[in-house]
Amino acid sequence: MTVSKGTWNGYETYILKSKQLEVTLLPKLGNNVIGIRDLQENRDILRRPEESDKDFYMQKPYHFGMPMLMPPGRIRRGHFEYDGVEYQFDQNTANDNHIHGLHRNQSWRVADIDENETGCQIVTELLTADDANWMRQYPIPLKLEMSLQLQGTSLMQRLKITNLGEHAAPFGFGLHTWFLLDGEPSRWTLKIPVSDQLVQDEEQIPTGEVIPLHEWEELNTGMNMAHRNWDNLLRIGDKRPVSAELRRDDGYGLRYSADPDYFKYWVLYTKGESDQFLCIEPYTCLPDAPNSTHPREFTGLIELEPGVPVELSLQLDVIEKYTML
Repeated sequence: MTVSKGTWNGYETYILKSKQLEVTLLPKLGNNVIGIRDLQENRDILRRPEESDKDFYMQKPYHFGMPMLMPPGRIRRGHFEYDGVEYQFDQNTANDNHIHGLHRNQSWRVADIDENETGCQIVTELLTADDANWMRQYPIPLKLEMSLQLQGTSLMQRLKITNLGEHAAPFGFGLHTWFLLDGEPSRWTLKIPVSDQLVQDEEQIPTGEVIPLHEWEELNTGMNMAHRNWDNLLRIGDKRPVSAELRRDDGYGLRYSADPDYFKYWVLYTKGESDQFLCIEPYTCLPDAPNSTHPREFTGLIELEPGVPVELSLQLDVIEKYTML
């Protein structure tokens, strides 16, 4: 298990490698996992930005890889108040709302690298107080620490958030993970335990109303990816595990799981009719959670107490093909 260096458009990357997987992290531009390649299958698992995609990536980095969203989704007019502190996020989408949080292309510091026979790991960190643009919108300083650990066919991602300020602060987290369907959506089936769905208004902000899954009930047993056009917000509720399984018809697949103590919602997004992409997005909270009238137990909004770290964890596992007897 090794960690080596590479470059993307002149920015340093770190490449974690096992016999099965090659994982590329771009710390200096948002600490994004921009690529995961299955070396045994000789295929990219994620939508990876090409060198020629630089301008688009700099504008919308959440269109590639496993970008972190802090917080995920939209905030109405980008505005809310919490514990006596006013927050005004940039109004960067339609209807003067905010979308997908303050984390974009910040430069993270590599704090530690570890390699051994069983796996390899890289730890990176960011102090939001060093980013004036972040502090202008979210005036409570945070320390963010992310670890990526690769062991064989498993990639574990952990994020530790510490409030360095004097006020309690609201926090939400998600990932906009771009899985590839290789132009063959009919070969892939998604199984994801969910209890119901959230109604969204004309501005794609949840109304707070919960309705049955209806035609999406099949997700609980396995739904084929052909002819899907999704931008759906689904509640996990009491369903377990908090895990999405994307399987190809030869048995090969991926299992994407998240910490059930914190992750409450999934968003499924196909960027038009399903062909190349399926975004499986684990969210700790509803979009626009700070403005919701629902309790935190429902919205999933995390309260960061000063000096008390919160740790979130996710895992991606490769599932081998069926073995022919």
